[in-house]
Amino acid sequence: MPSAPVAAAAAATGPRLDEQLCFPLYAGARLVMQAYSPLLNELGLTYPQYLVLMVLWEQDGASVQQIGERLYLDSGTLTPLLQRLAAAGLVKRVRSGKDERTVENWLTRTGRSLERRAGRVPRDLFCQLGMPMNEFKQLRGELHSLLARLANMAGDDKRSK
Repeated sequence: MPSAPVAAAAAATGPRLDEQLCFPLYAGARLVMQAYSPLLNELGLTYPQYLVLMVLWEQDGASVQQIGERLYLDSGTLTPLLQRLAAAGLVKRVRSGKDERTVENWLTRTGRSLERRAGRVPRDLFCQLGMPMNEFKQLRGELHSLLARLANMAGDDKRSK
């Protein structure tokens, strides 16, 4: 006769963990950040800081709002993160001359020079992953498509590409 927990699990009729979309995304995101961690530690960065810097490496001087739209983050999350990057000497935060309410975020020389060192992070992670490039590109494309659909569902589809 099965034990009570086994019998209860077998009789469960609710949602199954492995059948959910949310679980592999959640667990995958956690494991991706864990994989990035040792690579970013060498640069003195956290994963969220790395994401913000990638936006600024593409669009130096981006406002908090622009960064937030790109990363799907609100200003309450971004402001302390940007303040820490400024305290580390990687970013200079400047009020816009056009609109005092807007804070622009500019890379310092140190922040810009970190881009070259960070260039190896995606390569190293890809090598560790051991996934064929065509599968990687296909998965990334599918995840971008899913992200766009989820953002549209949430009414947050204004992000720039």
